[in-house]
Amino acid sequence: MPLEPIGPEEAVELYLADRESELAQATQYAHSSRLGHFVRWCDEQDIENMNELTGRTLHRYRLWRRRDGNLAPPSEKSQMDTLRVFIRWCGTIDAVPVDLWPKVVSPSLAKGEHARDVMLDTEVAEKILEYLATYEYASARHVTMLLIWHALLRRGAVRALDVDDYDPQEMSLEVCHRPEMGTPIKNKFEGERFIALNDETCAVLDAWLEKRRPDTTDEYGRSPLVSTPQGRVHLTTVQSYIYSVTRPCELKRECPHDRSIDTCDAATERSAASGCPSSLSPHAVRRGAITHWLNSDVPEGVVSARANVSSAVLSEHYDRRTRREKMEQRRKYLNQV
Repeated sequence: MPLEPIGPEEAVELYLADRESELAQATQYAHSSRLGHFVRWCDEQDIENMNELTGRTLHRYRLWRRRDGNLAPPSEKSQMDTLRVFIRWCGTIDAVPVDLWPKVVSPSLAKGEHARDVMLDTEVAEKILEYLATYEYASARHVTMLLIWHALLRRGAVRALDVDDYDPQEMSLEVCHRPEMGTPIKNKFEGERFIALNDETCAVLDAWLEKRRPDTTDEYGRSPLVSTPQGRVHLTTVQSYIYSVTRPCELKRECPHDRSIDTCDAATERSAASGCPSSLSPHAVRRGAITHWLNSDVPEGVVSARANVSSAVLSEHYDRRTRREKMEQRRKYLNQV
Protein backbone atom coordinates (compact mmCIF):
# COMPACT_ATOMS: atom_id res chain seq x y z
CA MET A 1 0.00 0.00 0.00
CA PRO A 2 1.34 3.48 -0.85
CA LEU A 3 1.84 5.89 2.03
CA GLU A 4 -0.74 8.61 2.56
CA PRO A 5 0.43 12.09 3.64
CA ILE A 6 -0.40 13.15 7.19
CA GLY A 7 1.15 15.71 9.53
CA PRO A 8 2.76 14.69 12.86
CA GLU A 9 0.27 16.61 14.98
CA GLU A 10 -2.74 15.09 13.21
CA ALA A 11 -1.22 11.61 13.47
CA VAL A 12 -0.74 12.00 17.21
CA GLU A 13 -4.32 13.25 17.61
CA LEU A 14 -5.67 10.24 15.71
CA TYR A 15 -3.50 7.87 17.73
CA LEU A 16 -4.67 9.26 21.07
CA ALA A 17 -8.30 9.20 19.96
CA ASP A 18 -7.96 5.60 18.77
CA ARG A 19 -6.47 4.42 22.08
CA GLU A 20 -8.65 6.50 24.38
CA SER A 21 -10.92 3.57 25.27
CA GLU A 22 -8.08 1.19 26.14
CA LEU A 23 -5.64 3.45 28.00
CA ALA A 24 -6.10 4.59 31.58
CA GLN A 25 -6.48 8.36 31.87
CA ALA A 26 -3.03 8.79 33.41
CA THR A 27 -1.44 6.68 30.66
CA GLN A 28 -3.29 8.65 27.99
CA TYR A 29 -1.93 11.86 29.47
CA ALA A 30 1.60 10.44 29.62
CA HIS A 31 1.48 9.40 25.95
CA SER A 32 0.12 12.81 24.97
CA SER A 33 2.90 14.56 26.88
CA ARG A 34 5.71 12.40 25.46
CA LEU A 35 4.47 12.60 21.89
CA GLY A 36 4.04 16.35 22.26
CA HIS A 37 7.85 16.59 22.31
CA PHE A 38 7.98 14.61 19.07
CA VAL A 39 5.51 17.00 17.43
CA ARG A 40 7.58 19.96 18.64
CA TRP A 41 10.76 18.44 17.21
CA CYS A 42 9.09 17.78 13.85
CA ASP A 43 8.00 21.40 13.73
CA GLU A 44 11.55 22.57 14.44
CA GLN A 45 12.89 20.25 11.71
CA ASP A 46 10.20 21.34 9.21
CA ILE A 47 8.90 17.76 8.98
CA GLU A 48 5.33 18.24 7.84
CA ASN A 49 4.64 14.72 6.58
CA MET A 50 5.03 11.50 8.55
CA ASN A 51 5.92 9.78 5.27
CA GLU A 52 9.33 11.44 5.46
CA LEU A 53 10.42 9.62 8.62
CA THR A 54 13.27 7.15 8.44
CA GLY A 55 15.34 5.24 10.95
CA ARG A 56 17.97 7.94 10.74
CA THR A 57 15.56 10.79 11.45
CA LEU A 58 14.14 8.89 14.40
CA HIS A 59 17.66 8.39 15.75
CA ARG A 60 18.26 12.12 15.45
CA TYR A 61 15.07 12.72 17.42
CA ARG A 62 16.28 10.39 20.17
CA LEU A 63 19.56 12.30 20.51
CA TRP A 64 17.72 15.64 20.47
CA ARG A 65 15.22 14.52 23.11
CA ARG A 66 18.01 13.23 25.35
CA ARG A 67 19.79 16.60 25.22
CA ASP A 68 16.66 18.74 25.25
CA GLY A 69 15.20 17.08 28.32
CA ASN A 70 18.50 16.21 29.97
CA LEU A 71 17.03 12.73 30.30
CA ALA A 72 18.37 9.92 32.44
CA PRO A 73 18.27 6.47 30.80
CA PRO A 74 14.97 5.43 32.48
CA SER A 75 13.23 8.59 31.27
CA GLU A 76 14.70 8.23 27.79
CA LYS A 77 13.46 4.66 27.67
CA SER A 78 9.89 5.62 28.53
CA GLN A 79 9.98 8.36 25.89
CA MET A 80 11.25 6.08 23.14
CA ASP A 81 9.04 3.15 24.11
CA THR A 82 6.00 5.38 23.67
CA LEU A 83 7.32 6.65 20.35
CA ARG A 84 7.87 3.08 19.13
CA VAL A 85 4.27 2.15 19.94
CA PHE A 86 3.08 5.28 18.14
CA ILE A 87 5.20 4.63 15.04
CA ARG A 88 3.98 1.04 14.91
CA TRP A 89 0.40 2.30 15.02
CA CYS A 90 1.20 4.81 12.27
CA GLY A 91 2.15 1.88 10.07
CA THR A 92 -1.42 0.59 10.31
CA ILE A 93 -2.83 3.78 8.77
CA ASP A 94 -0.24 4.03 5.99
CA ALA A 95 1.46 7.05 7.56
CA VAL A 96 4.90 5.37 7.72
CA PRO A 97 6.38 2.12 6.37
CA VAL A 98 5.15 -0.88 8.39
CA ASP A 99 8.75 -1.92 9.06
CA LEU A 100 9.82 1.44 10.50
CA TRP A 101 8.87 0.92 14.15
CA PRO A 102 11.68 -1.57 14.99
CA LYS A 103 14.14 1.17 14.08
CA VAL A 104 13.03 3.24 17.07
CA VAL A 105 15.88 2.48 19.46
CA SER A 106 15.22 2.44 23.20
CA PRO A 107 18.03 2.17 25.77
CA SER A 108 18.48 -1.11 27.60
CA LEU A 109 18.52 -0.76 31.36
CA ALA A 110 20.30 -2.89 33.91
CA LYS A 111 18.03 -4.79 36.27
CA GLY A 112 16.59 -2.39 38.81
CA GLU A 113 17.93 0.70 37.06
CA HIS A 114 14.48 2.03 36.27
CA ALA A 115 13.19 1.48 39.80
CA ARG A 116 13.56 4.73 41.72
CA ASP A 117 14.83 4.68 45.28
CA VAL A 118 13.14 7.86 46.47
CA MET A 119 10.68 7.07 49.24
CA LEU A 120 9.35 8.35 52.54
CA ASP A 121 11.19 6.91 55.52
CA THR A 122 9.03 5.23 58.17
CA GLU A 123 10.34 7.39 60.99
CA VAL A 124 9.60 10.57 59.04
CA ALA A 125 6.14 9.30 58.07
CA GLU A 126 5.31 8.67 61.73
CA LYS A 127 6.42 12.20 62.63
CA ILE A 128 4.29 13.64 59.83
CA LEU A 129 1.23 11.72 60.98
CA GLU A 130 1.88 12.77 64.58
CA TYR A 131 2.14 16.40 63.47
CA LEU A 132 -1.09 16.16 61.49
CA ALA A 133 -2.91 14.42 64.34
CA THR A 134 -1.81 17.23 66.68
CA TYR A 135 -2.29 20.33 64.55
CA GLU A 136 -4.55 19.31 61.64
CA TYR A 137 -6.61 16.43 62.95
CA ALA A 138 -9.04 15.07 60.35
CA SER A 139 -8.01 17.70 57.80
CA ALA A 140 -7.85 17.00 54.06
CA ARG A 141 -4.09 16.62 54.31
CA HIS A 142 -4.40 14.27 57.28
CA VAL A 143 -6.98 12.10 55.49
CA THR A 144 -4.97 12.00 52.27
CA MET A 145 -1.73 11.10 54.03
CA LEU A 146 -3.43 8.25 55.92
CA LEU A 147 -5.11 6.88 52.80
CA ILE A 148 -1.77 6.69 50.99
CA TRP A 149 0.40 5.58 53.92
CA HIS A 150 -1.97 3.16 55.62
CA ALA A 151 -4.32 2.05 52.81
CA LEU A 152 -1.50 2.10 50.20
CA LEU A 153 -3.72 3.97 47.74
CA ARG A 154 -2.54 5.67 44.57
CA ARG A 155 -3.55 9.29 44.18
CA GLY A 156 -6.14 8.29 41.54
CA ALA A 157 -7.79 5.93 44.00
CA VAL A 158 -7.85 8.64 46.67
CA ARG A 159 -9.67 10.88 44.23
CA ALA A 160 -12.05 8.11 43.10
CA LEU A 161 -13.44 7.28 46.54
CA ASP A 162 -17.01 8.27 47.41
CA VAL A 163 -18.41 8.70 50.91
CA ASP A 164 -20.44 5.52 50.39
CA ASP A 165 -17.26 3.58 49.60
CA TYR A 166 -16.31 3.89 53.25
CA ASP A 167 -18.01 1.44 55.61
CA PRO A 168 -17.38 2.48 59.24
CA GLN A 169 -19.06 -0.64 60.62
CA GLU A 170 -16.94 -3.01 58.54
CA MET A 171 -13.95 -0.65 58.88
CA SER A 172 -13.22 -0.89 55.18
CA LEU A 173 -12.96 0.96 51.89
CA GLU A 174 -14.18 -0.23 48.51
CA VAL A 175 -12.06 1.01 45.61
CA CYS A 176 -14.08 1.14 42.38
CA HIS A 177 -13.30 1.89 38.72
CA ARG A 178 -15.91 4.36 37.39
CA PRO A 179 -14.48 5.80 34.17
CA GLU A 180 -17.92 6.79 32.87
CA MET A 181 -18.22 9.18 35.83
CA GLY A 182 -14.74 10.66 35.68
CA THR A 183 -12.92 8.49 38.25
CA PRO A 184 -10.90 5.76 36.54
CA ILE A 185 -8.33 3.90 38.61
CA LYS A 186 -5.04 2.23 37.77
CA ASN A 187 -5.50 -1.29 36.35
CA LYS A 188 -9.18 -0.50 35.75
CA PHE A 189 -11.58 -3.22 36.97
CA GLU A 190 -8.65 -5.38 38.06
CA GLY A 191 -7.75 -2.58 40.43
CA GLU A 192 -11.05 -2.81 42.28
CA ARG A 193 -10.72 -4.18 45.80
CA PHE A 194 -11.80 -3.94 49.45
CA ILE A 195 -9.29 -2.53 51.94
CA ALA A 196 -9.44 -3.14 55.67
CA LEU A 197 -8.71 -0.13 57.87
CA ASN A 198 -7.35 0.17 61.40
CA ASP A 199 -8.95 2.04 64.30
CA GLU A 200 -6.85 5.18 63.84
CA THR A 201 -7.71 5.61 60.17
CA CYS A 202 -11.41 5.03 60.80
CA ALA A 203 -11.43 7.55 63.65
CA VAL A 204 -9.88 10.18 61.38
CA LEU A 205 -12.31 9.43 58.54
CA ASP A 206 -15.27 9.58 60.94
CA ALA A 207 -14.15 12.96 62.25
CA TRP A 208 -13.51 14.21 58.71
CA LEU A 209 -17.01 13.23 57.60
CA GLU A 210 -18.70 14.59 60.71
CA LYS A 211 -16.91 17.90 61.14
CA ARG A 212 -14.53 18.94 58.39
CA ARG A 213 -15.49 17.52 55.00
CA PRO A 214 -16.94 20.17 52.63
CA ASP A 215 -20.48 19.00 51.86
CA THR A 216 -20.15 19.12 48.08
CA THR A 217 -20.87 16.81 45.18
CA ASP A 218 -19.19 16.37 41.81
CA GLU A 219 -20.70 16.95 38.38
CA TYR A 220 -22.29 13.49 38.48
CA GLY A 221 -24.06 14.11 41.78
CA ARG A 222 -21.69 11.82 43.67
CA SER A 223 -20.35 12.65 47.12
CA PRO A 224 -16.54 12.35 47.03
CA LEU A 225 -14.89 11.11 50.20
CA VAL A 226 -12.06 13.61 49.79
CA SER A 227 -13.83 16.78 48.73
CA THR A 228 -13.04 20.46 48.40
CA PRO A 229 -15.40 23.45 48.40
CA GLN A 230 -15.44 23.08 44.62
CA GLY A 231 -16.27 19.36 44.58
CA ARG A 232 -14.14 16.26 44.10
CA VAL A 233 -10.46 16.73 44.89
CA HIS A 234 -8.25 17.06 41.82
CA LEU A 235 -5.20 14.87 41.23
CA THR A 236 -2.92 17.89 41.41
CA THR A 237 -4.48 18.84 44.74
CA VAL A 238 -3.72 15.39 46.13
CA GLN A 239 -0.14 15.94 44.98
CA SER A 240 0.04 19.36 46.59
CA TYR A 241 -1.21 17.94 49.91
CA ILE A 242 1.61 15.39 49.96
CA TYR A 243 4.33 17.68 48.61
CA SER A 244 3.47 20.26 51.27
CA VAL A 245 3.28 17.91 54.23
CA THR A 246 6.60 16.23 53.38
CA ARG A 247 8.59 19.47 53.37
CA PRO A 248 11.19 19.41 56.16
CA CYS A 249 10.23 22.92 57.21
CA GLU A 250 6.64 21.81 57.75
CA LEU A 251 7.51 19.82 60.87
CA LYS A 252 10.20 22.13 62.21
CA ARG A 253 11.24 25.59 61.18
CA GLU A 254 14.49 24.43 59.64
CA CYS A 255 15.63 24.20 56.03
CA PRO A 256 18.31 21.68 55.03
CA HIS A 257 18.92 23.66 51.82
CA ASP A 258 19.98 26.93 53.48
CA ARG A 259 16.95 28.77 52.17
CA SER A 260 15.17 31.54 54.02
CA ILE A 261 11.87 29.96 55.07
CA ASP A 262 10.09 33.33 55.19
CA THR A 263 10.95 34.15 51.58
CA CYS A 264 11.00 30.68 50.01
CA ASP A 265 7.94 30.15 47.80
CA ALA A 266 8.10 26.38 48.37
CA ALA A 267 7.89 26.97 52.12
CA THR A 268 5.27 29.70 52.23
CA GLU A 269 2.90 28.51 49.48
CA ARG A 270 1.46 25.01 49.51
CA SER A 271 0.80 25.15 45.78
CA ALA A 272 4.56 25.64 45.24
CA ALA A 273 5.65 22.95 47.72
CA SER A 274 6.94 20.68 44.95
CA GLY A 275 9.72 23.25 44.48
CA CYS A 276 11.31 22.07 47.71
CA PRO A 277 14.13 19.63 46.90
CA SER A 278 13.20 17.49 49.89
CA SER A 279 9.44 17.32 49.34
CA LEU A 280 8.09 13.99 48.12
CA SER A 281 5.39 12.93 45.69
CA PRO A 282 2.43 10.66 46.55
CA HIS A 283 4.22 7.86 44.68
CA ALA A 284 7.30 8.20 46.91
CA VAL A 285 5.09 8.11 50.01
CA ARG A 286 3.32 5.00 48.74
CA ARG A 287 6.66 3.35 47.95
CA GLY A 288 7.83 4.06 51.47
CA ALA A 289 4.59 2.69 52.89
CA ILE A 290 4.89 -0.54 50.91
CA THR A 291 8.47 -0.99 52.11
CA HIS A 292 7.31 -0.29 55.68
CA TRP A 293 4.68 -3.02 55.42
CA LEU A 294 7.24 -5.46 54.04
CA ASN A 295 9.72 -4.59 56.78
CA SER A 296 6.93 -5.24 59.29
CA ASP A 297 6.84 -8.89 58.18
CA VAL A 298 3.53 -8.57 56.35
CA PRO A 299 3.54 -11.33 53.70
CA GLU A 300 4.31 -10.11 50.18
CA GLY A 301 1.04 -11.56 48.89
CA VAL A 302 -0.96 -9.48 51.36
CA VAL A 303 0.93 -6.29 50.47
CA SER A 304 0.59 -7.07 46.77
CA ALA A 305 -3.19 -7.43 47.02
CA ARG A 306 -3.66 -4.38 49.24
CA ALA A 307 -1.52 -2.14 47.04
CA ASN A 308 -2.84 -3.67 43.80
CA VAL A 309 0.56 -4.47 42.29
CA SER A 310 1.86 -7.79 41.03
CA SER A 311 4.61 -9.56 42.95
CA ALA A 312 7.06 -8.82 40.12
CA VAL A 313 6.23 -5.10 40.09
CA LEU A 314 6.26 -5.02 43.87
CA SER A 315 9.77 -6.45 43.92
CA GLU A 316 11.19 -4.28 41.15
CA HIS A 317 9.58 -0.90 41.73
CA TYR A 318 8.48 -0.71 45.36
CA ASP A 319 10.42 -3.06 47.62
CA ARG A 320 13.35 -0.98 48.86
CA ARG A 321 14.54 -3.43 51.52
CA THR A 322 18.23 -4.20 51.32
CA ARG A 323 19.41 -7.75 50.77
CA ARG A 324 20.65 -7.84 54.36
CA GLU A 325 17.26 -6.72 55.68
CA LYS A 326 15.59 -9.50 53.71
CA MET A 327 18.08 -12.01 55.10
CA GLU A 328 17.41 -10.96 58.68
CA GLN A 329 13.68 -11.31 58.12
CA ARG A 330 14.14 -14.81 56.72
CA ARG A 331 16.33 -15.71 59.70
CA LYS A 332 13.30 -15.50 61.99
CA TYR A 333 11.86 -18.58 60.34
CA LEU A 334 14.97 -20.78 60.60
CA ASN A 335 14.02 -22.35 63.95
CA GLN A 336 10.63 -23.31 62.53
CA VAL A 337 12.15 -25.60 59.86
